[in-house]
Amino acid sequence: MKTGSDTTLPHTLPADTICAVATAPGGALGMIRVSGPQALAATEAIFRPARHNTAASHNAAADSSAKQPGHKLADQKAYTLAFGQIVQGDDIIDEVLVSVFRAPHSYTGEDATEISCHGSDYILQKVLQLLVGRGCRLARPGEFTERAFLHGKMDLSQAEAVADLIASSSAAMHRVAMQQMRGGFSNDLKRLREKLLNMVSLLELELDFADHEDLEFADRSQLKALAEEIAQAIARLADSFRLGNALKSGVPVAIIGQTNAGKSTLLNALLHEDRAIVSDIPGTTRDSIEDTVNVQGITFRFIDTAGLRHTDDRIELLGIGRSLDKIDQASIVLWLLDATDGQGQLQALAPQILPRCQGKTLVLLYNKTDLCSAGFTLPEPPAGVPADTLSLAISAKEGWHIDELQQLLVQAAHLPQVSQSEVIVTNLRHYEALCQGLTAIRRVLQGMDDGLSGDFLAQDLRECLYYLGLITGDITTDEVLGNIFKNFCVGK
Repeated sequence: MKTGSDTTLPHTLPADTICAVATAPGGALGMIRVSGPQALAATEAIFRPARHNTAASHNAAADSSAKQPGHKLADQKAYTLAFGQIVQGDDIIDEVLVSVFRAPHSYTGEDATEISCHGSDYILQKVLQLLVGRGCRLARPGEFTERAFLHGKMDLSQAEAVADLIASSSAAMHRVAMQQMRGGFSNDLKRLREKLLNMVSLLELELDFADHEDLEFADRSQLKALAEEIAQAIARLADSFRLGNALKSGVPVAIIGQTNAGKSTLLNALLHEDRAIVSDIPGTTRDSIEDTVNVQGITFRFIDTAGLRHTDDRIELLGIGRSLDKIDQASIVLWLLDATDGQGQLQALAPQILPRCQGKTLVLLYNKTDLCSAGFTLPEPPAGVPADTLSLAISAKEGWHIDELQQLLVQAAHLPQVSQSEVIVTNLRHYEALCQGLTAIRRVLQGMDDGLSGDFLAQDLRECLYYLGLITGDITTDEVLGNIFKNFCVGK
């Protein structure tokens, strides 16, 4: 009888020992991680523990049965520290603290040590050389987390959340990454897969009794209700990706307008640095410039585009084409207008810009108000401009109303407050797998409406199971693992 259980591709557990610097360069302190079967032995070979006091040393020498606590790392308890020196022969490299972790209760699930030393590049590289000389291998990017996955310390979605946590640049992204790393997303997927496995098992049980056409182990009404429940759950997770992608990559904001409208000056004002070249010469910016800034806990990804105008310069025309493409990628469009000729620029560029702004938040920014001697009053948007378009008068050069613009951007982002218990999908790979799984479960629902037999339904259910398994790593390949972990930091 078929059981409906998963088939997981086997992976060979690593048998060697790896080491790497796990801290950023330039700090006062550095840390080297060592993990694998020979982690304790390799570290002990280059480590000379400090004696606690003179009396203890005398007693140890006088009594051969006496053993100084912590004298050998192999004798040291897990989750303890040893103070001593890294040595090469009689030469002292540095005074260090060594943390000891024992399998399976470590980050990687293997025996491991962490050597805390001074942050000198020379010291760190010297310690690595000594470890390599004792049989260790330099770790690949993400290999420590990969080993944690292979030893069952975390699933694949949790492992990917580690990278997101390291890269988090806002409070919201930090909360989402922490929630995923602690298994919130994994638990939701686990519950869905358990229900799917139960459905598949009952349907495949019917196939084993195909001679008895009247036998139905899976009640079709209950089956349909369960499939609808799973479809709704998967759809909810997939729909959260828009928010998750904005939190992770930043809300894309395109700054567009005619040449010399002040787009580069505005970008510099928002970033509080001279990121873009500012010049009175039209067409200075010929390609898009991107940078991010955090405003009230939300990351915005600003895109300064080439100015829009009629030109015969082939290079500038390429930049203008890319500017229009960037509008398509943005969620918010800041249309910068020279306040001295705002209406004229609106009418001139409206046919190019407005069709691309459908479904986006459009903000009309009347810039260079410092040049309006009689003051400036916001005009009514002309016909054709969407009724929900926002308007604001600014001076990017003088910094007038930049704070108001930032507040307007926060409101326009429409990002809800993310709770620590809320599951938000931030990974494109997860999103694509969820979409594939959703397509499969919807085929199950359609097949039930069409009266398809259990073998066809079971096939689509198994496909849904497969795509959910790709997310957590229940079904994966070495190629998938390589693509995921190659983008990690070395030492993590």
